Amino acid sequence: MTIKPLADRVVVKAVEAEETTKTGIVLPGTAQEKPQIAEVVAVGPGGTVDGKEVVMTVKVGDRVITSKYAGTDVKCDGNEYSIVRQSDILAIVE
Repeated sequence: MTIKPLADRVVVKAVEAEETTKTGIVLPGTAQEKPQIAEVVAVGPGGTVDGKEVVMTVKVGDRVITSKYAGTDVKCDGNEYSIVRQSDILAIVE
């Protein structure tokens, strides 16, 4: 099964980052906050959204920073994704 986003929505997959404290303790994934860096998996076509023309500026494969509590979490084929609006993407990581 694949996820095809509509309008100005983008499907992203969180990038797993191992976090280490200043004292060298590695925190497990359950003790960390939701990661804000993600990889774009699928991009909607854009178009007219709420009466305004939206041009998609992100593309599949981009690494992006999203708003902390943005999007809807979805599980598909055992993988976890988030579907966010392009306006919830704060930056592209280069």
